[in-house]
Amino acid sequence: MNGFFDGLLSLRRGAWEMVASFLIAVGVIMLMQPFILSLFTYSFIVTLVGTVMFIIVSHFPE
Repeated sequence: MNGFFDGLLSLRRGAWEMVASFLIAVGVIMLMQPFILSLFTYSFIVTLVGTVMFIIVSHFPE
């Protein structure tokens, strides 16, 4: 697990792509759940942030 945090601090692609993918997945889950309206309300923003983050992070060095 220490390698993951080292990758985050040194701006390496692998760790940040995992964070961005996690944000995209969380945003989609928030979009599909029918119970809490506030989660549904912010689902598009979370998915958008994850997508833009993934695009930016894909230019980081490996």
